[in-house]
Amino acid sequence: MLRLLLFLLGTVTFGRPGQPETAADQASAAADRLAPALPPGTPGTPGTPGPDGTPGPDGPAPRHRRVPRRVKWAVAATALVLIFRRAVAAAVLMTLSAALHLAGINVHLPSIRFAWPWQSVTAGTTTNVDLGPWVLQKIEGISRPALGQANFSFLFTHKVSKSIGIWPCWYASTFYAVGHASATVDLNPGPAWWTRASGHYRLQVLSRPQAGQAGRVAVTMVLPQPQLPQTVHDITIDNIPSRPIATQHSWTYPGFGCGVVLRPQFPESVLYSEAQRIAFYKASHESRITRPLIRTAEAEATQTIRGSFIQPTVNALGYKLARFTVRWAAAP
Repeated sequence: MLRLLLFLLGTVTFGRPGQPETAADQASAAADRLAPALPPGTPGTPGTPGPDGTPGPDGPAPRHRRVPRRVKWAVAATALVLIFRRAVAAAVLMTLSAALHLAGINVHLPSIRFAWPWQSVTAGTTTNVDLGPWVLQKIEGISRPALGQANFSFLFTHKVSKSIGIWPCWYASTFYAVGHASATVDLNPGPAWWTRASGHYRLQVLSRPQAGQAGRVAVTMVLPQPQLPQTVHDITIDNIPSRPIATQHSWTYPGFGCGVVLRPQFPESVLYSEAQRIAFYKASHESRITRPLIRTAEAEATQTIRGSFIQPTVNALGYKLARFTVRWAAAP
């Protein structure tokens, strides 16, 4: 009976936490309690690899954490930006400068010349193979010609003759007319006009941007001569100041004879058409009209191509336009 009680007591206490069954189990539990106090890497501690790199006696070594994919992409993007930093900075500054110019804000930004990592800038060069095509591309994008305009006045007489029976009858009026003519300048004659062999476009770099100072360039262009009005439809007559100033008629009583028969032949459409034909001839042949017309066209074309195309382009690239010259090609 005593032996049976001892057997049952041993079965109940076996495996209870905190009460190891054997001396070996007690030693193992004591080692586990002392493990945190031991310095990392001490042989025999749980998870410490052996001398040959194999897992320790108490279990495998802890696993390393994997690097998140976002971190890898961020590192790669940072490396690319560092490699192409000059190109990225130049593109950002050009975009910002163009936006400020469109907004009407004049701010001098630092100048960084666009370049790839494998390119180098040669000091002392006088021509630019990068800046020139940028400006020329803007010029080639012009789609509408510049207009030179001139107003001029003239007198013309409209006369109608028709006999009434045996009585000769004529009726005439003299009019003061104001004409409006336009001359055109072809700012984009086509790619063949801008070839290097033609010499119609030259950009010279006078100084490079450095130390926060903008560079300086000079541009010389050759354009076709202004073109005078080509058709009568290029002329308009201003109806407001145009008016009749004198009337002449035959000795026949105009109110009942010539006035009734011939006066209806003076409609405004007929008078406008005749004034338009006369103004077209004057605007294409009389030097007192053609010379101011050409000068106005040249001045307007120069201002348009400088202020709207060349100046903003070189400013966006970190340069100032020191000199701009337009020459006019000889007439064919």
